[in-house]
Amino acid sequence: MSVVTLEGEFVHYEVLGRGRPLIFLHGWVGSWRYWIPTMQATSTAFRAYSLDLWGFGDSSKRSELYTLEQQVGLLEGFLEAMGIGKIAIVGHGLGAVIAASYATRHRDAVDRVMAIGFPLGYDAISPRLRNSSLSELADWLLGRSPVTEAARAEAPKADPKAIAASLDDIQNIDLSRLSQDLPIPCLLVHGQNDPVVEPPPLDSPPSLPELSHYIAFEQSGHFPMLDEPSKYNRLLNDFLTLSSGESPRQLQLKEEWKRRVR
Repeated sequence: MSVVTLEGEFVHYEVLGRGRPLIFLHGWVGSWRYWIPTMQATSTAFRAYSLDLWGFGDSSKRSELYTLEQQVGLLEGFLEAMGIGKIAIVGHGLGAVIAASYATRHRDAVDRVMAIGFPLGYDAISPRLRNSSLSELADWLLGRSPVTEAARAEAPKADPKAIAASLDDIQNIDLSRLSQDLPIPCLLVHGQNDPVVEPPPLDSPPSLPELSHYIAFEQSGHFPMLDEPSKYNRLLNDFLTLSSGESPRQLQLKEEWKRRVR
């Protein structure tokens, strides 16, 4: 287990592979562990880091650190402590909000963002996140299978206060504006059957800036990286191999994930 000390507390992380730095940020249910298959898929070309946010997994649990501002600060402090330069970020749920928040503040430090299950408004987030126990959330969102075992095992490690604090702060953020203000290439991904974050309707995708694009996984719930791993990993690879500054609108869904040839 690898840790770095920030704010006098421990941040747990794991790293795999060599190449350009790629950061994975987990969501409200689970920890770094459900990223393992994706980290393995990207490790031939990237040095993939996956972190446990404050209050989750094996990172420290201290309620003063659970604000969204402190979670963004965790990412800032981690990158500084590790001496990591320009990054790509993959964030899921809460991690997607943190990724977008960090990218708007540190444009020169972020090359691109994939935001999975990013809520386009507070009302899009299910109240069950706040009202259910950790075991109930795991049962609700994760079927019992070898693919979801890691996420289920880690879910009970979270401090429920960390989930509640993030939702309190997110309630005061203009999430739609945050998605519009991203100054770098961003790929928004939703599972069409996500019970946690309501996706945009398929017949009315969100209006996004030129450097952003939206793709729905029609057979996925809250965890498209677990529900449709082959499709997800192909899409992520296509996104990561775009030239720096290139819009992901070149990506589209066909029988296979392919880059459109102009």
